[in-house]
Amino acid sequence: MTKYAVMEQMKSVGLVPVLRADSEALALELVSAMSMGGINVFEVTMTIPGAIRVMARLARERPDVLVGAGTVLDPETARICMLEGARFIVSPSLNIKTVEICQRYDIAVLPGALTPTEIVTAWQAGADVIKVFPANAMGGASYLKSIKAPLPQVEMIPTGGVSLDTARSFLDAGAFALGVGADLVDAGAMAQGRAHEITSKAARYLDIVRRFRSEG
Repeated sequence: MTKYAVMEQMKSVGLVPVLRADSEALALELVSAMSMGGINVFEVTMTIPGAIRVMARLARERPDVLVGAGTVLDPETARICMLEGARFIVSPSLNIKTVEICQRYDIAVLPGALTPTEIVTAWQAGADVIKVFPANAMGGASYLKSIKAPLPQVEMIPTGGVSLDTARSFLDAGAFALGVGADLVDAGAMAQGRAHEITSKAARYLDIVRRFRSEG
């Protein structure tokens, strides 16, 4: 899958769930629940115990989903994730060498940035999309709209503060896609046997994206 195809799928779905869990098994169950709701893009964070094995298994057993690696802090980790099947690399911050290694191997890279200077620096370094994190700490959708006004050419994925209540406002503000955390990736609900709630919420998120696209 080319980097262009990866970015097109991410944009089409409009959501990048940020997968966090206390075990490999729970992480895989969360993916299953969300995929049943129609989501097929997932960011597997390196904070999950056995995250590399989770990525490798998804890449091997779930060709229907697009798997990326999250919370990647250095180029060495990025390369390991690529070799295990990650098709995009996400970080909460900007590491220039990580961007460079992703460019070398034609892998989409989404470094984190928050201020205008950080965002432009990441973009000039070669980032494909900027992860604006934590977006809620700066005012949420209104902040994203303010940043997009002078930087319409820079694609951004807001993460932090995205919920069913705020999703549409972030899309209206110009988000390339939405980085969705605990509001959707509810490990507690899964552990309590409420997978159906996660599946239902995944479908509701996708419906918000579809309605936004249709009205655009």
